[in-house]
Amino acid sequence: QVLSVLIPSQLQRVTQRALHRLFHTRSCLFVVLHIALQAAVFGEYTWEVFVYCWELQFHLLPLLLPYLLLAGNLGCFLLCSRANPGTVTKSNAASLVKVYAYDGVLFQRGLVCPTCTVEKPARSKHCRVCRTCVHRFDHHCVWVNNCIGASNAGVFLLYLLSLTATAGALAAVTAAFLIQVLLLSNITHGTYLDAQGQEQPVEISFLVQHLFLTFPRIVFMLGFVILLTLVLGGYCSFSLYLALTNQTTNEWCKARRFGGSPHLPSQPQDRPLVYKNIYSKGIWRNLKEIFSPPTVLERKKK
Repeated sequence: QVLSVLIPSQLQRVTQRALHRLFHTRSCLFVVLHIALQAAVFGEYTWEVFVYCWELQFHLLPLLLPYLLLAGNLGCFLLCSRANPGTVTKSNAASLVKVYAYDGVLFQRGLVCPTCTVEKPARSKHCRVCRTCVHRFDHHCVWVNNCIGASNAGVFLLYLLSLTATAGALAAVTAAFLIQVLLLSNITHGTYLDAQGQEQPVEISFLVQHLFLTFPRIVFMLGFVILLTLVLGGYCSFSLYLALTNQTTNEWCKARRFGGSPHLPSQPQDRPLVYKNIYSKGIWRNLKEIFSPPTVLERKKK
């Protein structure tokens, strides 16, 4: 009985340590996984889908489009992962404080980061993974192994868009190939015998099963990239919404949880504290700010 109690508790501690080390320390594991998935998908696309489509005389441009999008995506990935997200330092903290106003709700003047020992500019946050404060902090992305902040938010948005477009292009070309195979085989107008021995017209489930038995790896890849396109499409839509309204993921999450936050000293206790986004300047100016953030000159070191 003692062992039955100790083993689950030890397993729980080991699991917690592993998850903490995985998600709360800088690690290249997700970067390697990301590259491995792309290599596996494009390997299958190149050696099977591209070759079959070429034999079926598909137009060359749609076949090359996934590669062009991949090149752009890898470029955005490198820029996003290697760029300084907007680190707040002792030399630039005084200047960054002047970039954004404090809204008095999510961001208050005069707060000092206990780790970095610098005054926290509005819209900044300390990242415990990178162990630094980031200006206009959005979130820490494990896939690029870097924080997303004022200096690389635009590149990260392009990275998401290009990744979604790449998955969508792969799905479109692969689906077009499988549909063309079905049309050429004329199986869509055929029939089959069910378990009772009765002749039935071909249904979608039968066609999917036929394709899976004929091209198992291609069908599996198509299902994966379709799922990836849907997930990335949803995330892209959310990121575009944040960009067009001049919000960060950190601010959006804080605003959703704000109902339980304490009142400010200057706020009457009987009056509910209401959050309002004071940083939005209109759609086009908000979008421009993502790709061309407000810049300040760092204070020269003495």
